[in-house]
Amino acid sequence: MTTASRVLKVTLPAQAGHRPHLRVEKELLRSGTSRLAAMDEVGRGALAGPVTVGVVVVTTAVGRVPTGLRDSKLLTPAARDALVRPVRRWVADWAVGHASPAEIDTYGIIAALRMAGQRALAGLSGPVDAVLLDGSHDYLSTPSLLPPADDDHPPLFEVQVEVPPCAEPPVHVRVKADLTCAAVAGASVLAKTERDRLLVELSAAYPQYNFAVNKGYGTPEHLAALRTCGPSVVHRRSWRLPYEDPELFGDPDGGMLDRLEDDEAVIDLERDLDCDQEGHGPRL
Repeated sequence: MTTASRVLKVTLPAQAGHRPHLRVEKELLRSGTSRLAAMDEVGRGALAGPVTVGVVVVTTAVGRVPTGLRDSKLLTPAARDALVRPVRRWVADWAVGHASPAEIDTYGIIAALRMAGQRALAGLSGPVDAVLLDGSHDYLSTPSLLPPADDDHPPLFEVQVEVPPCAEPPVHVRVKADLTCAAVAGASVLAKTERDRLLVELSAAYPQYNFAVNKGYGTPEHLAALRTCGPSVVHRRSWRLPYEDPELFGDPDGGMLDRLEDDEAVIDLERDLDCDQEGHGPRL
């Protein structure tokens, strides 16, 4: 089965009052899809911990969007936790998949995203007919099934990772789907809460890095701990970390990041840090 990826680009303001809807999902369901998987990732820009992909399945029987559902980065931790059970009840099926720091180091972040996404799909109770993926490129399909690269869409997979020899569903990519598509927002909530839970557990084993607070992202305190203690086994050691290059992340006395290789990682970090401050939502 050949996988075709479509890019659906939209420009919408990231406003606190904007509510995701089901218009895109229902359009795909009307086109012949009976089980639509909506997918989102978290942890791409972190320095430690897994990269995590959440998936939810919606059908024509999908009900009203749970009250308060938004992209997980726009919610406080308490609001995300409160939505987990309503989202699970709302959808027909759901699962979360991970790729470890060691896999990220071995295969690269894009291939690791694919592994986590395929593990999430494998965790569902049955196959899906199509996938709605947040973003501008398809990291889910195996390289041999992707359309030929061109100047506007260069190849994104550094290495081919062995996957089960089974047909893959077609993937529809949509820019900012986590903000506009309710099912993708639901997947983001499940992915974020599950990854945060894992980082809280890792914090008990590696208290010097305070993963319970920073969730593996490059906060000033996390960077200072890396300079003092070096990386742990749950850090992404193939990445340039500050213990290797003290100037890489800016002011060693605690200034915020001067640069990261991935612009989306900066956005994720800023939103996560804004939302993870106790009692405060994002600054918009």
